[in-house]
Formats: sequence, C-alpha cells, structure tokens
Amino acid sequence: MVEMPQPHLNENRALSCALAVAGVMITLVIYGFLQEKIMAGEYGTGDNKEKFTFSIFLVFCNRITTSTVSATVLLATNKSVNPVAPIYKYCGVSITNIISTTCQYEALKFVSFPVQTLAKCAKMIPVMVWGTVIMQKRYYVKDYLLAVFVTLGCSLFILNQPMLDTQKSRRESTVRGVLLMLGYLGFDGFTSTFQDKLFKGFEMEIQNQIFFTTTCSCFISLCWLISLGKLVPAVSFMLRHPDCFFDAMVLSGVATASQFFISYTIRHFGALTFAIVMTTKQLVSIVLSCIYFTHPLSHMQWLGGGIVFGSLYMKNLLRNKTQGLPINSQ
Repeated sequence: MVEMPQPHLNENRALSCALAVAGVMITLVIYGFLQEKIMAGEYGTGDNKEKFTFSIFLVFCNRITTSTVSATVLLATNKSVNPVAPIYKYCGVSITNIISTTCQYEALKFVSFPVQTLAKCAKMIPVMVWGTVIMQKRYYVKDYLLAVFVTLGCSLFILNQPMLDTQKSRRESTVRGVLLMLGYLGFDGFTSTFQDKLFKGFEMEIQNQIFFTTTCSCFISLCWLISLGKLVPAVSFMLRHPDCFFDAMVLSGVATASQFFISYTIRHFGALTFAIVMTTKQLVSIVLSCIYFTHPLSHMQWLGGGIVFGSLYMKNLLRNKTQGLPINSQ
C-alpha cells in the first residue's frame, strides 16, 4: 500500500523552500547593491566628497565576519574546530579567493554593476577550462554550446553600451575594467576547481572548511593591507565617514548570512533550485542597479541580456527534464 504524502509536510517543505530562496535573494541583492555603492559611489558632502579605494579592506572585513560567525556555529554545535586538512591547503584556496574578490571590487571602478553581473554569468567558461586542465573532466556538446551563447550575450552587453558622455562611456568601456573582470573570472573559476581537488578525500563539515579558509584569508588580507600601507588610511576613511563603515559592516553581514542560506538551499532543495535562484538574483540585481544608479541600457544590451538569461534558464530546465526530478528535489 502506497502512503500518500501528508499535506502539512508538503506545506512545511514549501514554506522552508520559500524562506531559503528569500534569504538567498535578499542577502545577495543587498550585497550587490552595497558593493556598487561603496566602490563606485562617493562619501561626504560638498567639496569633501571622497571615493573609497581600499578594496582589500572590504575583503578583510568580509572574511573576519564570516570567520567569527562560523567559529561560533562550530562551538555552539559542539563540532571540531581543529583543521581536518593541512593548513597550506586552506591557504591555497584563500589566496586565489582573495585575488578574485579584489578583482571583482576593483572592476566596479571601471565598469557598471550590470556589466559586471552579466559578465559573471560567463564563469562557466573558466570553470570548464580549469576542470579540464586540473581535474581532467569531460564536458558534453551542449555544455560548449551553452558557453558559446553565454559568451555571445555577454559580448553584446559589454560592447554595446550607450554613449551618454565621454567620462561615463570611458569608465564603463575601459580595458582595465575588462581585464579585472577577466582576472576575477579566471581566479574564481580556478578557486572552485582548486578547492574541489585540494579537499577531495577529506571528510569535513562545511563550517570547518569555511572557518579555516576565511581565517587564512583574514591573515593574508591583513598582511596585504599592512605591506601596502593601506590599513591606516582605510581605517581613517571609515572614521571620517561612519556611513561607509556602516555600509561595510552590513555588506560583511549579508555576505556571511548568504553563505548559510546557500548551504541550506543546496542541502535541502538541491543544486538545481539554487542555480535557478542565482540566475533570477542576477536578473533582479541588474534591474535594481539600472533603476537606482540610473544605468541606461541599449537595445543590443537588452538582447545580450536576454540571450544570457534565456540560455541559463534553458540549461536548468533541460537538466531538470533530463534527470526527471521535481524542481525542489534533493
């Protein structure tokens, strides 16, 4: 006799899924908004306006917050706070992660947030390259076709920006900004593949990995700040502009919270649900950024964005159809 699923269990699962999705969307949209506000905006009034230029300090704030929270979770749940893998493996992941995050922040000085966000959709390309080189993975023809369409859409979006005034068009089309985004994509794709290879064979809690990776990142980013002589100027900027300090703290808080929502979503509702949520988040972030920061989009940019998001949604739907699983299955 087949037992029928109980309605209240389905309702509880639907509610949990809705809360998890809302958590991911809200934290990451706020993260993207504050990221652009801090790196591309100005603080102060009148002739005393200043730009925040210490991107590595933001990395340090993010990592020390995440490290503190993850350590608290480990202690509160009576889980081991001892390293499971050799420390150098955590440091290896930390270094490439710091470089990719710094490139991401620095790029906002030269390209708009919509350009950066859409360019992130092309992350699958370096992931495929590094997966082939490091992990000897093989990909299907449909994966390469998807990469081609996403690249085409990103190219249309980046190369067809409206020419409003010389200064703005120069800032958004600068070669330096594009190179920084390429650096972000390359190092970020390498980080995930490198992480997979380094920690393969080690059975560890996700919080253990987050704690030691972010703790290493704290130490490395702090040393980087001190060696460049940027620590004191960054702190002085925050003291002069408390609103910037507040933005940085909220940025670090939502970045940390998003990690927990992401882990919960993937663990309980599957990677497919998370992939669809992330694609939607990117679309929402671009729309909000265009509205709040008045980034105009040309017709070709709308076309490029449509190609990218259409390709990503199609990939997720085809994966779901192939696997024959419901969207919220594990």
